Amino acid sequence: MPCDIRQEEQLKEMSRAIMDTYGRLDILVNNAGGQFPALAEHMSLKGWNAVINNNLNGTFYASQQMANTFFIPQKEGIIVNIIANIVRGFPGMAHTGAARAGVENLTKTLAQEWARFNIRCNAIAPGIIVSSGLDQYGTFVQGLLEKAKEEILMHRLGTIEDVANAVCFYASPLSSYVSGTTLYVDGTEHLHGNRMSMVELFVKMTEK
Repeated sequence: MPCDIRQEEQLKEMSRAIMDTYGRLDILVNNAGGQFPALAEHMSLKGWNAVINNNLNGTFYASQQMANTFFIPQKEGIIVNIIANIVRGFPGMAHTGAARAGVENLTKTLAQEWARFNIRCNAIAPGIIVSSGLDQYGTFVQGLLEKAKEEILMHRLGTIEDVANAVCFYASPLSSYVSGTTLYVDGTEHLHGNRMSMVELFVKMTEK
């Protein structure tokens, strides 16, 4: 069912619907997100706040709502947060880099606070994944993909199956003793490669 995770009442309605239909919730995957490429000096406060509110605040609101409604009373639950490759910063997307870094820290915090309820909380940091999510970006970003593929040491972009497999690992008993961690699914991009390519392209376009 549609739900705006920035709206408390909509999250409450969703939790009621889940309770009425299934009686419990076992797994929450916080996968909602949205951002746009922009240099930090040109980013509007409205744009900054929109991304922070969705990517960071929405993740906390959803986690808290589902924990209080299901996981804490059940003394059991699994939360998987989808973030991004932020370990070396996120040039060209400062807003989502900051939000995802906040979610990563939130993941560690909730893993500790809610361990007493047998709730596990982990994060997945995808690299460049070939999915419909790329369609929202302009042709100038699309042009960076082939270059990025050359720089990634595995010489390929990620697939939705790569991310789904990682989610299944965290959501299954295979990771029953794992909580508060971040799994990078990016072909080693977090360790290697030029993080400034998007910014360099923006600067060239501005200079023209």
